[in-house]
Amino acid sequence: MTAFYEALWYGESVGDGADRDETLTAYSAVRPDDGDWNAHCAAPGADPHLLRYTSFEAYLDNADAIERVAVTAAMIEAALAGLP
Repeated sequence: MTAFYEALWYGESVGDGADRDETLTAYSAVRPDDGDWNAHCAAPGADPHLLRYTSFEAYLDNADAIERVAVTAAMIEAALAGLP
């Protein structure tokens, strides 16, 4: 089995993926108009983070996440740097 990740923003899912880097690109859905990821991530309640599950099946079965990964502005910027 392969781990599966879900990206959260303000407590809501903004995407998911089979690996951490792929999942971080989901934050493109909440890209700030001014491009200031530091301010965007520091906004009260934003709390960007990934939840890691043991597998896609565990995610679908609503199993508890096995890890919570805090997401920084730098992580998001690095992941989005390769996108068009």
